[in-house]
Amino acid sequence: MTTELTITGMTCGHCEKAVREALQGVPGVDTVQVDRASGQASVTGTADTQALIHAVTEEGYGAQVNA
Repeated sequence: MTTELTITGMTCGHCEKAVREALQGVPGVDTVQVDRASGQASVTGTADTQALIHAVTEEGYGAQVNA
């Protein structure tokens, strides 16, 4: 399963890395791709969507699932 997220608040490479590492830390995540320029993240695996959003918001960024 692939979950596409819109991430807000990323302004630099450090932000992108922080979001990537937060998402990678969620149980059930297989792969993570984060693109700061587009504000998008793609996560594959069986992780709970709310857990993904929570991980990102705990780092201080906004996150929502793409419709």
